[in-house]
Amino acid sequence: MTMRRRDFLAGGSGVIATWPRPAASQAHKRNPKIAVLWHAASAEEEHPYYGELLRGFRELGYGEGSLTFEHRFPDEKPALFTSMAAELVSLNPDVLVAVGGAAPYAKRATATIPTVFMYVPDPVGSKLVESIRRPGWNATGLTNFSVELSAKRLEYLKEISPSLSRVAVLINPTVKISELYVDQSKAAGSMLGLTTQAFEVRSPGELVATFDAIVKAGMQAIVVNAESLFYQIRDAIAQLALQRRLLTCVWVREVLEAGCLVSYGADQLSIARRVAVYVDRILKGERPADMPVEQPARFQLLLNL
Repeated sequence: MTMRRRDFLAGGSGVIATWPRPAASQAHKRNPKIAVLWHAASAEEEHPYYGELLRGFRELGYGEGSLTFEHRFPDEKPALFTSMAAELVSLNPDVLVAVGGAAPYAKRATATIPTVFMYVPDPVGSKLVESIRRPGWNATGLTNFSVELSAKRLEYLKEISPSLSRVAVLINPTVKISELYVDQSKAAGSMLGLTTQAFEVRSPGELVATFDAIVKAGMQAIVVNAESLFYQIRDAIAQLALQRRLLTCVWVREVLEAGCLVSYGADQLSIARRVAVYVDRILKGERPADMPVEQPARFQLLLNL
């Protein structure tokens, strides 16, 4: 199958006649197609997770050209999430991968194509799966377990600044998981002697006005939980927090490095690589309905010196 053109011509028609039939049919076998619905506007904006996802496949032995990838970047826009999810489904991929806030759109787009999600804080509450142990439908994946960590983020802010009393919780109200962030933070805040208040950001253009409102309300710190939009605007969040002298706790190293004070959460680079393991298992015949959702076993507490 890898012979050079001149060797093929020298062999003449006899070579064609004596090719084993299985080898000939294998030559025309389609490479598995993996469709990926991201959330930002480009592969560059998805750095470093875009590269880590592809690295995961290479580490499993998938060489160049052994898989066909179709990537779509909806730029956090609901209409594009919907249309791009439908477009990817129309391509009939072997597996659909949905990143963060893209997962609900992928679920609405197909109930049959095997789907692997990542960075979904509460897959049960988001109705992506029936349960963590037995997803039950066409989707499974990896969670970053963020909702349950909201209380710990408040706790670490209180340890860093014992006089802290008022903390803003940054949320995107268009994402259902935000309700859980608010409830978790309120419950944890009452135990820590903190008053928490939710402040909404639906798009990048609302961020400055929201920070102005946070300062006006007398907030001393901000908790930023896992949310695709906030990852996209992480540099602006860090800059505004520094300008207004607000302590900021986020969910992952990559947001901390933009200039925030402390982060506590899962290693999302390793999660991106682990997605390839789930895709590989599906390609080998496993059903998402029977594959438990993977939860992180280790968490990173990082302080920006």
